[in-house]
Amino acid sequence: MSVDTGFNPQAFRSRHLQWRQEGRVGVVTLNRPERKNPLTFDSYAELRDLFRALCSTDRVRAVVLHGAGGNFCSGGDVHEIIGPLTRKTPQGLLQFTRMTADLVKAMRACPQPILAAVDGVCAGAGAILAMASDFRLATPRTKTAFLFTRVGLAGCDMGACSILPRIIGHGRASELLYTGRSMSAEEGLAWGFFSRLVNPESVLEEAVELAERIAEGPTAAHAMTKKMLHAEWHLPIDEAIDAEAEAQALCMQTEDFRRAYRAFVAKQPPRFEGN
Repeated sequence: MSVDTGFNPQAFRSRHLQWRQEGRVGVVTLNRPERKNPLTFDSYAELRDLFRALCSTDRVRAVVLHGAGGNFCSGGDVHEIIGPLTRKTPQGLLQFTRMTADLVKAMRACPQPILAAVDGVCAGAGAILAMASDFRLATPRTKTAFLFTRVGLAGCDMGACSILPRIIGHGRASELLYTGRSMSAEEGLAWGFFSRLVNPESVLEEAVELAERIAEGPTAAHAMTKKMLHAEWHLPIDEAIDAEAEAQALCMQTEDFRRAYRAFVAKQPPRFEGN
């Protein structure tokens, strides 16, 4: 984990995005429940900046992302994003798509594991936010749709053609990206998109509890696991094995590794401190 540079979550609050911290777990809330939590130009950028800022703090060890009011996220706001995009120049359109792509890059580069607590509508860019997270918990009423084709766009949005096939397989990803149909919660669970299904009333609570358990673990080692899960997509197996050898050797230099050994000898549970 990087040296803490004074992360200030208050700077990321807005009408549409809220942050709170519960111990070592940060909770990000998409907060436009009356519209099923759509994203705006501002909230895209705020989320990107938030995840970038999390790279430089050791006060937060895991992050939960969820939506207010019984829905996760309905995607880009039709009136505040889709409409204005139809009037932008080609250069302006590319600036927008690169900005949204930077949000996914920031989520993947963020060293803390990100858990998405997904309920209700999870569509368009909302489905991408769930996809870009490290874990996804859902409820039986969750409906996930990569619905770009329904508005005349390609399925290759914000990394979907790269990341989604790695989660659920190429054929299933192709079906969802070509048709734009909703993936049911049961399908998402069976296909490995969701880790578990829980009651709507408890999905946030269970996500926070899981995040707390992760936050109790070795922070530097978790960050290395996340880094290597992403990096090894691009490596042949022999190079991946060599890269893991180097990564694990670095983790063995941490004080948390020594703490775990001392705790084992003393027959006590280890207390990791993140260094």
